[in-house]
Amino acid sequence: MSLGTLFALNRGSDELLSQSGVTVMAPAAPHHADNNNQDSAAKKVKLEQNVGKPSRVIHIRNIPNETTEAEIIQLGLPFGRVTNVLVLKGKNQAFLEMAEEISAVAMVAYFGGCVAQLRGRAVYVQFSNHKELKTDQTHSNASASAQAALQAAQAISNTAGAALVAGAGTALQPANGGTEIQGGPNTVLRVIIEHMLYPIVLDVLYSIFQRYGKVLKIVTFTKNNSFQALIQYPDTGSAQMAKTALDGQNIYNGCCTLRIDYSKMTCLNVKYNNDKSRDYTNPTLPSGDGDTHQLLTSGGVLAPPFLGLGSGLASPYGVGVGGVGLPAFGALTLTPASPALRALAAPPLPLATVLLVSNLNEEMVTPDALFTLFGVYGDVQRVKILYNKKDSALIQMAEPHQAHLAMTHMDKLRVFGKAMRVMLSKHQTVQLPKEGQPDAGLTRDYSQSPLHRFKKPGSKNYQNIYPPSATLHLSNIPATVSEDDIKDAFTKRGFTIKAFKFFPKDRKMALVQLPSIDDAVAALIKMHNYQLSESNHLRVSFSKSSI
Repeated sequence: MSLGTLFALNRGSDELLSQSGVTVMAPAAPHHADNNNQDSAAKKVKLEQNVGKPSRVIHIRNIPNETTEAEIIQLGLPFGRVTNVLVLKGKNQAFLEMAEEISAVAMVAYFGGCVAQLRGRAVYVQFSNHKELKTDQTHSNASASAQAALQAAQAISNTAGAALVAGAGTALQPANGGTEIQGGPNTVLRVIIEHMLYPIVLDVLYSIFQRYGKVLKIVTFTKNNSFQALIQYPDTGSAQMAKTALDGQNIYNGCCTLRIDYSKMTCLNVKYNNDKSRDYTNPTLPSGDGDTHQLLTSGGVLAPPFLGLGSGLASPYGVGVGGVGLPAFGALTLTPASPALRALAAPPLPLATVLLVSNLNEEMVTPDALFTLFGVYGDVQRVKILYNKKDSALIQMAEPHQAHLAMTHMDKLRVFGKAMRVMLSKHQTVQLPKEGQPDAGLTRDYSQSPLHRFKKPGSKNYQNIYPPSATLHLSNIPATVSEDDIKDAFTKRGFTIKAFKFFPKDRKMALVQLPSIDDAVAALIKMHNYQLSESNHLRVSFSKSSI
């Protein structure tokens, strides 16, 4: 069976298809063909129920026109190794070949209990009448996109898919015929996000984890200076699939790494539906105090890379396996075209760089103090303490994602004894005072400051952004400066040192622990850029470690 461009398929088919001159040859009668992507609802239901005899080849119908090979592979990857893929865009259909029939059985069984979606559109998963998908290597499957997607799939399968195949026949099937189980062993995942370069919000987590089963509840919190979440599924199969597929993956390229294990909890008790917690089984819950800043929900901040803000960082093209990004593929690929993000991003992410900061200690706070503190999370361009309301200020960051980072980490942070509030401002820029306008030195322009931490594209400082903590990271320490010298410098500024430690392999850096986060914040403001020698000024930031 080789007539020019030929796809040889070993069994009769209900999928006699053609696309762009590519002919799928099969001995099936024409009346089994279905080339109409406008099927009636009744016909779709009938086809969905008619799953056919088990086969390694899976037939996926009603796919969006823009669907890529990588997206088709994503559907099958959690169930086992994918060996071939064919997308017939003109027919809104695709074929996916699994390495093992048991993987295909698990996939069809799983999506028999929950609706598969691509780009926000329901798609229908059933066995193909073909036992094997063979493609002419000079045509469709030899395309660069298909080959790249398959290679990426192999890389992920080597680390994630194998563990799923062994239990795919049972573990992936929704328990009790798809009904929800409110709790049980190994249904709650504990997720820790490392190297959180961008803010991660609840809706982003939901868009990722719902690909592996129905997410019942999510609770987010900060513990041990790291952002964490508890995510509950209705069954152990979904939790196992999500854990195996996602553990160690990056949400964005090179950062926001997921570390996943099972929680000891068997059921989450969610009291409020807001930006910190959500019970998807009970939408009537009150919003509680977390409702104050809905800027971090689906109608507000998602994360900067979705809109290509030109931060100088690598864009989040895909996930990383073993530290290597996989372009255009991956379980966590979040791009501007991602349906989950399109659904979440209305209204779109505001390109705001200006923050409104309130409840400041007006007796203590100066533009320089705010420049130093907010400079931990981005390059501050301008600061204006409001002339008629000196407990409030406008702070302009260099880029939107820096403003979001600062807001995420410093809202409600205690600074000089008061809990500071941080939110996005409606202003696009901070205006400098006009000549003759009273200002009393309350507005400063820092756009040319040599103290910016992130002025170099791809600066390593981006990899060392952590929430405020009682332990500070010190760097740029000259060899002539001793531990006592540094302790004396802090003491003279009024700070008590609980512990101090040089880095064993690099005495240019050290950790210093203060009694509280409040003390550490004040120390960072006063000690950053402290002159240690004629040519060395101390660099201070928050540390993820403790002594």
